[in-house]
Formats: sequence, structure tokens, C-alpha cells
Amino acid sequence: MNVSTLYTRTSPGRLFFTASIPGAISMLASALYQLLDGIIVGRILGETAFAALNLAMPFVIINFSLADLIGAGSAVPISICLGRCEEGEANNIFTCACLMIVLTGVLIGGALYVAAPALIALMGATGEFASLATAYMRVYALTSPVTTIIFAVDNYLRICGKIRGSMLLNILMSVLSGALELLFLGVFGFGIWGAALATSMGMFLCAAIAFWPFFRGKLQLHFCRPRFNVFMIRKVVSCGSPNFLNNIAGRITSILMNILLLRFGGEAAVSTYGILMYAEGFIQPLLYGMCDSLQPAVGYNFGAGRFERVKAIEKHCFTASGILSFAAAAMMFFFPSAIARLFVASPSLEAEWALRLFALTYITRWYSFAVQSYMLAIERTVPATVISLSTAFIFPVILVAFLWLMRLTGIWLNFAVTSALSAIMAWMFMRRFRKYQLKATRLTPD
Repeated sequence: MNVSTLYTRTSPGRLFFTASIPGAISMLASALYQLLDGIIVGRILGETAFAALNLAMPFVIINFSLADLIGAGSAVPISICLGRCEEGEANNIFTCACLMIVLTGVLIGGALYVAAPALIALMGATGEFASLATAYMRVYALTSPVTTIIFAVDNYLRICGKIRGSMLLNILMSVLSGALELLFLGVFGFGIWGAALATSMGMFLCAAIAFWPFFRGKLQLHFCRPRFNVFMIRKVVSCGSPNFLNNIAGRITSILMNILLLRFGGEAAVSTYGILMYAEGFIQPLLYGMCDSLQPAVGYNFGAGRFERVKAIEKHCFTASGILSFAAAAMMFFFPSAIARLFVASPSLEAEWALRLFALTYITRWYSFAVQSYMLAIERTVPATVISLSTAFIFPVILVAFLWLMRLTGIWLNFAVTSALSAIMAWMFMRRFRKYQLKATRLTPD
């Protein structure tokens, strides 16, 4: 089935399952590896190494986010160009984006390697705790030029209709990285740097496999002589900004939270926060997998002017996101001890209390997430960016001041209140946009 037939003629329900199920499985495989990563480090290297991993992780994700900015940002205009039958422009955006990601990996990776000790020290870490976090971060910095592009090629495969291939690639990367990590830490006795090296090797090998059909010219997107221009770069940055700013702002918020956690509860509080982040790292990728996998179809149909079909596709996305989120909230609220024991042998009552409060987040988080994804897919970057920044940074930081007197409980409750405020904001954006949708539907034949 070619791309046009898949995205424009397949029924919305069938398209949802064709695209979102493999996308969710892909993200589930990635989430399971992240979960396994935390379990392996925590169980084999101990709680100090587990806390160090979580202290360094915001900076690692900032590095990856720059590649995601270009990858996700280029995927939207590429899909829309293909919907308009502008294949030459789509290929140029694809080629330029890949070159930009590699160059960014060199520059940012080098900067992070040099700055790693100072950044960790600024967080308040000292001694072995700081040394472990620095070592973990520096491995990712060194491998950045050849690993970060994996966050873009996934989008390009889906655009070309290789949805199952994208899923298999993510599963392979998770299995390969997990096997290497067990080998490096459990057999060879490497330190925390071995965990970062295992993941980096898995990313590099899978990126090489993924790009092979592009180099051979077997897919709809082709490499061409790059033609950079300000308008194209601005569009890529604009479309990628919501996800990028969400990641950056979220990591800045995590850094702030870690500073407060060290002040209020020490290393144990940072470890508890890590448990929450790993729980989120399991749920949010599933939401992302469902919504993001449908973005090429939404963008393609939007570019072709098929607005009713866009609406029908998004109905399935919103419904599935809600069901998944409520199920996740129930699991965390009723079984906090079982979840916490995945990472630490004897979880504290504080960790269980934190998980129960964190569970409330997913009663409303799904809605703002789905709205943000929808707005991004149709190049409505301003509302997507506002929702993203508010969820990841503005609301959490404001709420720190309001919940300060509650100390650790205030930090755990911050997530749920932020989610509720973001859902209200997203509903307001959707209400404003509804008039545009109705007008466009009347003016455009199906």
C-alpha cells in the first residue's frame, strides 16, 4: 500500500490501528528499556548510582531534544509537502534536516562534555555522587554526533509508510541496548558509564540500519543536493519548537526540582523523584506513540485539504489517549508499592505517597497532550508551544511558590495541579479553533 492510499483512503478507524498500534508498541519498547535501565542501574550499582543517573538525565535529554527539534520540526512540513505533491521540496527538507542534526550533535555534544563537571556541581552534588553523574553524562556527550539522529529517522520512516519497520527498529534498539547494558554492568562489571555506552551503541547501530534504505533510494524520501534557506529553517524550527521547548523546559524544571529535593529530603528524595520520572517515562511514550504516529496522516490530509478526515482521525487519538491515561492513573494509585519496588528493594512510605499523588496527573494530562499533538500536526505552532511551555515550565515553577510550605508533598502534588491547569488551557484553544474547523469543512469538499 503506497503512502497516498494509506493516509487518504484507509478508513479512520483502520488507519488509527495501522499507525498508532505500531507507534505505541515502538514507544512501549523504548519505555520498557528505560524502565529496565533504571532497574539495572539501581539493582546492580546501587541507589547512589540510580540517583546520579536521574541527576544527569535532564542534561542528556536536553542534548537529545535538539535532534528531536529538527526531526519532529521537519516531519510536519515534509508530510504537508507530500500531501501537496511537492516531492522535491520534501526531499530537500529531509536532506537539510539530517545534516543539521549531525552538526548539532557535534557542537552540543562537545559543549556538554566540557561543561559536565560544572553543571553537576551547580546542582549541589559532591563526591562520588557527582563523579558518577558526570561520567554518565560525558559518554552521551561523546557519542552525540552518531546517536541523536535516531530521534529523527523514526519520523521519516513513518512518513514513508514504513510504520511496521519503524516499530521493529525501536524494538531492536531496546533489546540491543538492554542486552549490552546487562553484559557491560552484570558481566564485565563496568561502572555507570557502561549503562550510557550500551544505550549509545544501540542507538548508533539502529540509526545505521534505518538509514540504509534511504541511502539506497528505496523509499519515497530521497537525499538530494541540499538547498538551505531561511524560510525552510524557520519553518523547521517553528514546527519543532513545541516538542523541543517542552523537553528543554521540562529538564530545567527537573533540575529545579532536584535542587529542591536535595534541600528538602536529600539523596533519598532525588531517588523517589527518579521513580516518578520512570513511571512517567513508561506512560508518556505510549501517549506520544499513539498521537505522534498519526501526525504524518493528519499533516498529509491537512495539506490535501481533507479537513473532515483530519477530524475523524483525531477523534480516535483523543479517545485512546483518555482510556490509556485513566488506566495508568489507576495502576499507580492502587499499586504504588509494587511499582516502587521495581527500582529500590525497600521503598519508603514517602515514595508510595508520591506515586499516589502523581497518579492524579493522568486524569487530565491526556487531553492537553492530544491537543498539543493535533495543533503541531496542522502547523498551529503557537498554541502547541504555549501548551508545551505551560505544562513543562510555567505552571510547575509558579506552583512551587504556592506549594512551598508543603515541602515534599507540594512537589509531588505539583504534577497533578499543573496537568489540570494545562487541560483547561488546551480546552480553551480547542474551543477557539473549532470555528475555524467548521468553516474549513463547509468550504472544502471531502
